[in-house]
Amino acid sequence: MPKEKYDPPDPRRLYTIMSAEEAANGKKSHWAELEITGRVRNLSSSLWTLTHLTALHMNNNNLSRLPPEIAKLPHLVYLNLSSNKLRSLPAELGNMVSLRELLLNNNCLRVLPYELGRLFQLQTLGLKGNPLSQDILNLYQEPDGTRKLLNYMLDNLAVHPEQLPQRPWITLKERDQTMPTAMFTVMCYNVLCDKYATRQLYGYCPSWALNWEYRKKGIMEEITNCDADIISLQEVETEQYYTFFMETLKERGYDGFFCPKSRAKLVSEQERKHVDGCAVFFKTEKFALVQKHTVEFNQVAMANSEGSEVMLNRVMTKDNIGVAVLLEVKKELFAGGLKTPTEKQLLLVANAHMHWDPEYSDVKLIQTMMFLSELKSIAERASVSNGSTPSTSDSSSIPIVLCADLNSLPDSGVVEYLSNGGVAENHKDFKELRYSECLTNFSCNGKNGKPDGSITHSFQLKSAYESNLMPYTNYTYDFKGVIDYIFFSKTHMSVLGLLGPLETQWLVDNCITGCPHPHIPSDHFSLLTQLEYHLPLPSLNGLHLAIHR
Repeated sequence: MPKEKYDPPDPRRLYTIMSAEEAANGKKSHWAELEITGRVRNLSSSLWTLTHLTALHMNNNNLSRLPPEIAKLPHLVYLNLSSNKLRSLPAELGNMVSLRELLLNNNCLRVLPYELGRLFQLQTLGLKGNPLSQDILNLYQEPDGTRKLLNYMLDNLAVHPEQLPQRPWITLKERDQTMPTAMFTVMCYNVLCDKYATRQLYGYCPSWALNWEYRKKGIMEEITNCDADIISLQEVETEQYYTFFMETLKERGYDGFFCPKSRAKLVSEQERKHVDGCAVFFKTEKFALVQKHTVEFNQVAMANSEGSEVMLNRVMTKDNIGVAVLLEVKKELFAGGLKTPTEKQLLLVANAHMHWDPEYSDVKLIQTMMFLSELKSIAERASVSNGSTPSTSDSSSIPIVLCADLNSLPDSGVVEYLSNGGVAENHKDFKELRYSECLTNFSCNGKNGKPDGSITHSFQLKSAYESNLMPYTNYTYDFKGVIDYIFFSKTHMSVLGLLGPLETQWLVDNCITGCPHPHIPSDHFSLLTQLEYHLPLPSLNGLHLAIHR
């Protein structure tokens, strides 16, 4: 993790005692530090109720053991146990991941629990004056010895628990037997590319479990266990797409399409191998590839900047991309009803990874608008080539599945835009920056947009994971939330079921600080849903049933 500025407690501590009068008048006191002194041998259990403490001074006492209940003080940043008679430390000390300073000087410690390696934010570890083994002392006395010792202990700590519980499959409805429908599953998964899987960002994960050669096995196991008909992956490194993902999945009956971020064009051939991007795979027994498309957001931003400085300076400088494949759904996939379809049934599958920085909510929203605007053009052209006349071509006549790491929470403008069909042009996520002139380019009505000043899209989309079914899709030490999504055309499809979350309480009970973890190869959890694709109903006297159009 990046080292945050840490100021140790002032050694010149001042004590004030509240007067009886102040206490009688109900004066409130706030103290986050506590000192226990006086040759103390045992600690009162009431100490563990003071969960607000950030600093605890217990040096110069006669403590021979530290109770495991010390871990009930989760906010401790500073813990001084120097000059006691400690012979051992509880493994639970490793759960106190907020600690920045742990002083254990001048005790009787011969061994240290390897769980101390989990204290990934620790900056100062005092061990002098203990009869520790020479191996430990040699490591500790090296330059940057504290970090090296903690890394050694974390890397050699036994992995607990031994395995993950299974995520539950949640059935939402049964297949419609009265009409021909196609069922297929869709997976969305940010695999965390090797370049970003560093100890600086994920200090709580052993280095061997961050190693790509180890993680890629768990990632492929996750993908093959889900066995989805359509797979959308983000953060796939270019070289890994060709040598690992495509090679492995081709053997399992998939074809795929990949595009790296725009920077791939600007770097050397060697660097290009490690540029990440988005990939879509599909089972060839169920789908046939019709078209493939790449959307480079910086190019779309430049073409639609309309002279807007913020568009050029904020949006165009980000090199995120989206990909889309137009698929034909094979007739054999349709079952139920009286007959299989005679016309070609198309499906547009899109996958994108939006900009990550929380300070750029405007960029994420505009990238999403640009992507849907481009998808609209792709769908309209496909509709024409599928038999519609240019005047009647309609982007909403071709169903869409949109998978994405939107880097946006469910209450964001991005999700509001996708779910509701539009957002106000003065939405707070635009940060009052002057985008209004170029935003109308992305509205489904173009320059003749709604008079109420909202930016709209023509796809009627619904999120597969509604009603807080997933409490998080990204799970790290300092961020836990939903930022990955699968959207689909609600006019053509419905959700039959989906893969539920790993139980939050299990993660807490097993002190999983964050992911990746030896059992969880990415910092994201995969999404998996089963969709039912309804055939468009034939028109009666020129009318279509509303549910299907």
